[in-house]
Amino acid sequence: MSKHPKPETIHAADGHALAARFYSPGESYPTARGAVLIVPAMGVSQEYYADFANWLALHGYAAITFDYRGMGHSRRGSLRGFEADIFDWAKLDCAAAADALTQRFPDVPLYWVGHSLGGQILAFFPQHARLAKAITVGSGSGYWLQNTWSLRIYVWWLWYFVVPVVLPLFGYFPGRRLKKVGDLPRGVMAQWQRWCRHPQYSVGVEGEPVREQYAAVTTPIVSLSFTDDEFMSAQNTESLHGFYTNARRTMKRIAPNDVGAKGIGHFGFFRHRFAESLWAKHLLPELN
Repeated sequence: MSKHPKPETIHAADGHALAARFYSPGESYPTARGAVLIVPAMGVSQEYYADFANWLALHGYAAITFDYRGMGHSRRGSLRGFEADIFDWAKLDCAAAADALTQRFPDVPLYWVGHSLGGQILAFFPQHARLAKAITVGSGSGYWLQNTWSLRIYVWWLWYFVVPVVLPLFGYFPGRRLKKVGDLPRGVMAQWQRWCRHPQYSVGVEGEPVREQYAAVTTPIVSLSFTDDEFMSAQNTESLHGFYTNARRTMKRIAPNDVGAKGIGHFGFFRHRFAESLWAKHLLPELN
């Protein structure tokens, strides 16, 4: 297994080039135990998941990390005028990553590990029936009035004032400049804003077709959420997973004290210090 696998390019069905890295099991595993699609959070580059992907490979699992179009290493130049939305990320980019992973590691179970947004868009992934299991990490609905109390003033300002001003002004969301989320395509941010302002999130905005897409998911889902998540409340988490009406859902809410930690938060799970306390004890058993 390579500690830092070389960056590669995969292509979505519409021809769009995406940056990806493949993590292969070591020599002690002549055949992969499974293949894991690591689906990133909004504005989070694939590098953030490298330690986790390497750990999976050490335990016999193949994995892929990738950047959505318009993000991270998949960004090509200015985002002004760049057309993409969240559906493109799920239907085209996640599908491309899944296809590339299964081409290299066929005939093994395919798992989805979705961080935050990565758990929200499972319903829009056209190949969800191929999955042996989906594991969501810190995933919730995103509706701002269900967010944690500490976040509500911030997101109220973001959704009702900042985004409506900067999107038409810049033609994209200049998150780096604003030190909020990161740079994002206009269509992605505009869609996310609409979702986060609606009590029923994506279902409320997009209507019955999206409700039916959630209901069509029958893949078993395991939700890992955290009591000290600074973004997602328990209500956010329950609301999102309630959309998956026909999937067997296992909800695990973990407190930092449960794993001997001072804090986990929205982003902590993927940090290497949780390899034994969270990855080995709470995630690895779900892949077996």
